[in-house]
Amino acid sequence: MIADRARFRHAKKLERLAGYRLPELAFSGTMLETLCSRLNYDALDYGVREQILAFFNDFLRCTCKDSPLCGCPEKKFAEKVIELRENGLDHKQIASYLQDEYGIEVFPTDILSFLEDSVHVLEAISDVSRLQGRNALAEKTAEHIRLIER
Repeated sequence: MIADRARFRHAKKLERLAGYRLPELAFSGTMLETLCSRLNYDALDYGVREQILAFFNDFLRCTCKDSPLCGCPEKKFAEKVIELRENGLDHKQIASYLQDEYGIEVFPTDILSFLEDSVHVLEAISDVSRLQGRNALAEKTAEHIRLIER
């Protein structure tokens, strides 16, 4: 999944703030739990703080009992990447957007690979939907495929 490739650009700053070693991976359990703990985000410079708060608001807000380790952050991140592609950004622009907005680094080639895999999954869903006579779902998946591949 694409979330497994996402790294926080400012992981070392968060590590110093937390007072213990943190992995660079943005969606690792330790990182997610740290971000949801009572860190003094005011100690960070304005840009980093805004990126962390945007990350928190867009990916870590859910009502699951096991939050933030429930899987919702990773799903929301994958949805965000697909949404950005469907809105016309290419894989390089998506990588740049994620870095500017959230301080997350993902290689453009990893994004491209994820998008290609997503198209294959959508094609399978479309095929099964057609076989089961669920044409509305098949049309929705075809539309998503068209938006991703353009």
